[in-house]
Amino acid sequence: MGRTHALTGWCAGLALAPAVGAGTVHQAVVFAATTAGFALLPDLDHPGASASRLFGWLTGALSWLLRRLSAGVYALTKGPRDEKVTGTHRHLSHTVLFAAGLGAATSAGCSAGGLWAVLAVLLLGLLLAESALGDWLLPVYGGAVAWWFFTAPPDREGQLAEISGWLGVAVAAGCFVHCLGDSLTESGCPFLFPLPIAGETWYEIRPPKPLRLRTGKKVETRLVFPLFAVAAVLLVPGVWDWLAGTAEQLFVPPDAQTATP
Repeated sequence: MGRTHALTGWCAGLALAPAVGAGTVHQAVVFAATTAGFALLPDLDHPGASASRLFGWLTGALSWLLRRLSAGVYALTKGPRDEKVTGTHRHLSHTVLFAAGLGAATSAGCSAGGLWAVLAVLLLGLLLAESALGDWLLPVYGGAVAWWFFTAPPDREGQLAEISGWLGVAVAAGCFVHCLGDSLTESGCPFLFPLPIAGETWYEIRPPKPLRLRTGKKVETRLVFPLFAVAAVLLVPGVWDWLAGTAEQLFVPPDAQTATP
């Protein structure tokens, strides 16, 4: 489901944020929200998805174009054992190749387009994430951006270049996390395209049948989503350390805390 894709994208963004230099709370929140939003983008190949309905006719038209492109690529590249399907949903946009290409295009576009390109990517990521996770994200995101703006060094060009560099990573990571999530479902996901596997160019990666998830059923709604909801809080920079310190104060005797070796 869309909210699970977005939530796993949020968790992945928080986990990756220190690696790209977004180590403070406000930077990590902006990075994670972008990753969460773009974890919904691969479903632009479905007309009923949140990404396809986000901006009305505009994203609807983009969805139509993506479906036509995906169908064309599938027709040209399908292997001898690939299924006889249209090749629209869960095909081209659900591949590592698409994730890497979109991430590279985002980095290049932000570097060339400057501030407005960066703001466009950030806004798109935020709106996608908010459509799946809820309005609570808006004040959290707004506070993080304001904190960043008022505490950042005066080197605005340097800050802009830094953000441009990691936005591509956020976009690619979001799309990749989406593919991983779909690969756990009954339908699987051909995210290793164009690598041929067992005579199929679009081989659906998925776990053994007993381990596959049914979209929107109890395992996803009552187990997977709650677990990632907890992780989404614990991965925020400083939260785990604060909890560990609080637990130490509660459960460690005062004399043990002050004892010297």
